Amino acid sequence: MPIDLESLYPKLIHLIMDAVFVIDEDDRIAFVSDACEALLGYRADELIGTPITDYMHPDDLAVTRASIVRVMSGQPHRDFRNRYIHKDGSTVHILWSARWSEEEGVRIGVARDVTALRQAEEGLHFLAHHDPLTGLSNRSLLNDRLEMALRAAHRYQGGLALLFLDLNEFKSINDTHGHAVGDRVLCTIARRLEGCVRETDTVARMGGDEFVVLLTEIQSADAVSRKVKQIGTVMTEPLDTEFGEIRALSCSIGVACYPEHGEDADSLLSYADNDMYRQKRHRSGSGRRSH
Repeated sequence: MPIDLESLYPKLIHLIMDAVFVIDEDDRIAFVSDACEALLGYRADELIGTPITDYMHPDDLAVTRASIVRVMSGQPHRDFRNRYIHKDGSTVHILWSARWSEEEGVRIGVARDVTALRQAEEGLHFLAHHDPLTGLSNRSLLNDRLEMALRAAHRYQGGLALLFLDLNEFKSINDTHGHAVGDRVLCTIARRLEGCVRETDTVARMGGDEFVVLLTEIQSADAVSRKVKQIGTVMTEPLDTEFGEIRALSCSIGVACYPEHGEDADSLLSYADNDMYRQKRHRSGSGRRSH
C-alpha cells in the first residue's frame, strides 16, 4: 500500500522541534507549528491572524524589517538572529531560516531557540574581557578602552588620566590570613574603586593586587588630584568585621596624564606604573625615617 505523504506532512511539521511559521504579505501569522508554544508561550490559536511584529523585541524591529525586505525580494535568509518577547515577558533569542514562496505569497520561516547558546556566548565574552575574581575589566579590555579613549582625546583635544594602584602590605595579608581572605580583600577593593568613578571610566585589575583606573574626559589636573585623594581616602576606610584583625588598607597610586606624560597607551601605562613605585618607595622611606 503506497504511503500518502501529503497527509503525513502536517504531522511531520508538528513533530519538528524547531517552530515553523507561515507569514502573509501583511506580516500576519497564517500558520505556526506546535513547537511555537514552547518557543514563545502562545498557542497557535492565539497567534494566527496577529502581526508577527507584535512579538518582536522593539529594539530589533528595524533590523528585522530589513531581513523581511531581503526575504520578500527572493533572497533566502538562513542565519538571521533576533529577539522575541515570550508570553511570560522574558526575552527569547531566535535563529531563523526564512524564504519567500512566490506561488502562495507567504514567507516560510523555521525558528530555533538559541537563548542558551546566546547566554553561553555572552558568558565566554565576559570571561575573555573580565577578571574572573573581581569581575573588573582585565588587561585586554583596558587596552581596548584606552586606545579608544586616546583616539577620542586626540581628535577632540581632550584629556585623560591613568591611575596605577598597588595595595600596600598585601603580601602579608595573604601570608598571615590565607589567600581566601586575600581574595575577599581584592573584591572589596574592586567594589570601592567602582564606587569612585563614573560609568564612562574603567576600573581594571592587572593581576595580583594591582589595579588601573582610566579616567576619561578629564578637564584639569586638579580634577585628577581630587580623584586620587578620593580614592586614597576610600581605600583607608575600615573593613567590615568579617576581615577580623585586618581593619584598614592603604594603597600607592601612580598617575599619568595625556598628553603630558605620553601620547600612547604603552607610554602612559609605563609612566603610571613607575610613578606608583616612586610613591611606594617614598612611603617606605618615610616609614623608616619615622622610627
